[in-house]
Amino acid sequence: MPRTTGLTATASAPSRVTVCRDCCCGTVKVPGDHTAQTGRLRSTVPIRVSECLDVCEQANVIVVQPSAEARRAGARPVWLGLVNDPEATEDVIAWVRAGGPGVAPMPEILDLYVFDPGAAGRGPGRG
Repeated sequence: MPRTTGLTATASAPSRVTVCRDCCCGTVKVPGDHTAQTGRLRSTVPIRVSECLDVCEQANVIVVQPSAEARRAGARPVWLGLVNDPEATEDVIAWVRAGGPGVAPMPEILDLYVFDPGAAGRGPGRG
């Protein structure tokens, strides 16, 4: 589980999420309402939509970025894969709104979604 510090959620640029939406994530290859997921995230937390993050076997991928201050204190991005249901999306939202990596403890249920992008391999055709 990512460590936390005594930082507050409002101390600097906030935690934000990057959502993969390209060749696998956000397409019919992965079941779910991707438009609703992206819209729900966009309406509640800072979001960036990305092209392929090269971990297609983990679609849908969400990367939770720490705030700038938490990053300076040592917090690192947390990669979540297979985030394909509304309940998991709500857990991500709750964590980001509480401050995200390095500020707020990650909800235990999200441990099921955490993966190491370096160990996950490469997406199709990405070498």
